[in-house]
Amino acid sequence: MSGIVFFRTEDPGPVVSFYTESVGAEVWLEQPGCTILEHGGFKFGFCERDVTETCGILTFYYEDRAAVDGMYEELSDHARGPPEENEQYDIYQFFAEDPDGRTAEFQTFLHPI
Repeated sequence: MSGIVFFRTEDPGPVVSFYTESVGAEVWLEQPGCTILEHGGFKFGFCERDVTETCGILTFYYEDRAAVDGMYEELSDHARGPPEENEQYDIYQFFAEDPDGRTAEFQTFLHPI
């Protein structure tokens, strides 16, 4: 089983480009008014609507700190700050904003599960 998370957006072009060109997602399916992306098995879509939905966080999980650091280098212009350890959740992470102002998190677990 799997699933897809959808978000409403007034202008899908920039947000789809952000996730494909900067984050490394691939277009999984194009539908009328909606683009579904995939990143390592995580599917999420953006559908053109009259309002933009920015609630929630898109979290991208990586195997190690080096990969998170690499994403930070790619997204530093969008990042809220550099990667740091979060002891509460035992993760190494940073947050960024996509062109819609939606939060994207890039993380790895400090002690693999």
